[in-house]
Amino acid sequence: MNIALMVTRADPVGGAQIHVRDLALAAREHGHAPVIITSGSGHFIEDLRAEQIPVIVLQHLAAPISPLRDVRALWEVDTTLRRLRPDLVAAHSSKAGILARLVGRRLRIPVIFTVHGWSFTPGIAPLQASIYRGIERLVAPLSSKIITVSEFDRQLALKARIAPADRVVTVYNGIPDVASARRAAPAHEPVRLVMVARFEPQKDHETLLQALAGLADRLWELDLIGDGPLRSQMEDLTASLRLSTKVRFLGHRTDVDRCLAEAQISVLATNWEGFPLTILEAMRAGLPVVASSVGGVGEAVRDEQSGYLVPRGDAIQLRDRIVRLLSSPGLRAIMGAHGRMVWEQNFTHALMVERTLGIYRQVLENSRGLGQSSAGVVAGLSA
Repeated sequence: MNIALMVTRADPVGGAQIHVRDLALAAREHGHAPVIITSGSGHFIEDLRAEQIPVIVLQHLAAPISPLRDVRALWEVDTTLRRLRPDLVAAHSSKAGILARLVGRRLRIPVIFTVHGWSFTPGIAPLQASIYRGIERLVAPLSSKIITVSEFDRQLALKARIAPADRVVTVYNGIPDVASARRAAPAHEPVRLVMVARFEPQKDHETLLQALAGLADRLWELDLIGDGPLRSQMEDLTASLRLSTKVRFLGHRTDVDRCLAEAQISVLATNWEGFPLTILEAMRAGLPVVASSVGGVGEAVRDEQSGYLVPRGDAIQLRDRIVRLLSSPGLRAIMGAHGRMVWEQNFTHALMVERTLGIYRQVLENSRGLGQSSAGVVAGLSA
């Protein structure tokens, strides 16, 4: 298959970009020909080019709604797909999904839209959610198939009447394994906590810092990995809470697996999610996870088995669950081992690739079958 994988932005690098990169590499290993269509610049594009995966960078593709720019982006996507003529398009992220489906229908190219968290998920501002819900209802019929990375998002789509049940399928995110040297030792003391997340409104560093402010007398350290527009604000909050000697802001890292291997507890305080890869990375490393119970998080983290789920924005309960893990090296080890087992059984890269490419093949076979049927009808009418 000649597959065009399209994601709105190359930066910042998040779950969608990592998913697209890993899927492109796997598709090539399986004998397919992937090409990436995106916009922006940065590590994502550099990594793809280093792996010799073809990348096409558009000038006008952007996430915020902007009518004039979106029309230009639509023209760019149309021109690009006319030139490439892929067998199918796999679109990731909302804007890419909308434009790819509009162009795909016009060019009669099947388009599969993979949802990495709906733009109308709980936690999104109501007006913004309403706008995107309406847009998704309009373009959903242009999808050959919609893949959600969590069952939560599939059910959200069905409840919002985005598409009928047979058009929406869940394929969980999956990530490759790491060397045994990148496994964590959660029972180790002193405890290092780690949160891997960009500093932006979606994530909730503030609640984590407020939770830890009540534990300043305990022996722990926190690594915050990621960059973003709210980083300086969180640095100021850390100073005002007198936690500066305990919290390290590490910025963007290309060795997240090593950072996780050096930690004992993984935390993800967040306002909304689809199915975050950072949790899978922590489970793969054998870390217990404490996370906000939003989106599909609870489909990965088993509460009181591989970690703890806490209500969004609840600093008191988040503190309580962290204290339980700080106080018990044995509990950290047991929960971390359980998380690793759950990852091995459900969220490996091989499973994700097998299921995703299977859907791609099925969609392509169906589209070719429909094309042959249409040609037969036309021939019959001509006779």
